[in-house]
Amino acid sequence: MVGFLSVFLAVFAILIISCAWRTLNWVWLKPKKIEKFLREQGIKGYSYKFLYGNTKELARLSKEARSKPMDLSHHIAPRVMPFVDQTVQKFGKLSLIWFGPIPRLLVMDPEMIRDILSNKFGHFEKTRTNPLGRFLVTGFISYEGEKWVKHRRIINPAFHLEKLKMMLPAFNTCCSQMVDKWRKLVSSESCELDVWPYLQNLTADVISRTAFGSSYEEGRLVFKLQTEQANLFIQSLQSIYISGFRFLPTKRNRRMKEIYKEVKTLVRDIITKREAAMRSGKSQNEDLLGLLLESNLKEIEDNGNSKNVGITIDEVIEECKLFYFAGQETTSTLLVWTMIVLSMHQDWQEKAREEVLQVIGRKTPDFDGLSHLKIVTMILYEVLRLYPPASSLLRATYKNMKLGDILLPPGVQLSLPTLLVHLDQELWGEDAKEFNPNRFSEGVSNATKNQVAFFPFGWGPRICIGQNFALLEAKMAIAMILQHFSFELSSSYVHAPSIVVQPQHGAHLILHKL
Repeated sequence: MVGFLSVFLAVFAILIISCAWRTLNWVWLKPKKIEKFLREQGIKGYSYKFLYGNTKELARLSKEARSKPMDLSHHIAPRVMPFVDQTVQKFGKLSLIWFGPIPRLLVMDPEMIRDILSNKFGHFEKTRTNPLGRFLVTGFISYEGEKWVKHRRIINPAFHLEKLKMMLPAFNTCCSQMVDKWRKLVSSESCELDVWPYLQNLTADVISRTAFGSSYEEGRLVFKLQTEQANLFIQSLQSIYISGFRFLPTKRNRRMKEIYKEVKTLVRDIITKREAAMRSGKSQNEDLLGLLLESNLKEIEDNGNSKNVGITIDEVIEECKLFYFAGQETTSTLLVWTMIVLSMHQDWQEKAREEVLQVIGRKTPDFDGLSHLKIVTMILYEVLRLYPPASSLLRATYKNMKLGDILLPPGVQLSLPTLLVHLDQELWGEDAKEFNPNRFSEGVSNATKNQVAFFPFGWGPRICIGQNFALLEAKMAIAMILQHFSFELSSSYVHAPSIVVQPQHGAHLILHKL
């Protein structure tokens, strides 16, 4: 018995020492080693602080920025990402910050960005800073290697241009309903309205109809739950994620798990009904879910039902959740800032309206008419430059790698601050912080001189698969709004872009019937 106790204590002591060593390595030895390695290559930035890194300063500056609005300016970086903005000003366009014990390299050089986002596939991986994100959405954007290739291949057909044309009636129905609501609210000649919730509901309605077709009412409930999930996840990002924290039964963790299960059940029921309709020949397969299931079935049939072919029902569920999150958030953000910006720049609002009335007139916009809206397209691109849906992209090294002349060890995060690159005067000229759609008059490639300086939807092989969907929906909505209303900023409008590049206090505008 004494011998057994001695062995047990020895094993227990070894485990304690092992855990202590791993913890010490994680919170101190490894970060300091990486810091020394990067400093020797001339990379400037903040020194590592035990456990927290720069998260306290980041949180403090973000809180200060959110506490007050800003002047009517398109230079939103100091409010949206104040810590990163100050870091770049202090240390330059290649600088080091610390997200807890994780080194994060800020990269603004277009050639380096090209290398990171290019088809050197698998070299720089997508990264999750918080495992709780899996409760919100995974889908193919979070996959790597062959799994990503397979999912992208199966999903691609749903976003072909001919398939998107089939969705225009759904776009039109949703936009018409919103315009009718606004016309009833503007009972006299004008009315003050916070257009932000209406635009959020519009894009939620569009994605509900285009993703789930006849099941769009159930889709609306999915959207409501996913919105709550997104808010909970954003809360979780306000602090360092500690390994194993997601297993603790906190109020937030419990609610995130409840929503995850509820959404999964809702989407599974929709998919089950759709599969049954497909088997009986009653499904038209003209929505994203139908197209995805059809493409998946073809993939399985073409490969003889062999193992690991196609995607599972759970993976289909995650792709549907991804349709919702990416499709709704991106377009609603683009639309609200387009209306705000056109309220600030009445001359461009008039130019856009004149083009819409000349090309489309008062009739329902069709694909051909929308594709000929050059000025509207220029405006949308410029809004995406100044107010990108995501203020930064994140990648990570998983082995020793070279980026330009810099050697990087595994475990280094690479942050590409989209917003700061979009505002860089060396890339865009002295008016980089001003609204000037004319810079896109000859297309994106000429505006950027073929550099990777404009990437609101990402870039390279992992560019957002839904960008054409988002732009087509935005063109339809803006064209119909311009047909029926002129608009200006209300005196109660507060210019306050948030960390997720959304209007923190809404978008209060004065609408005038035309």
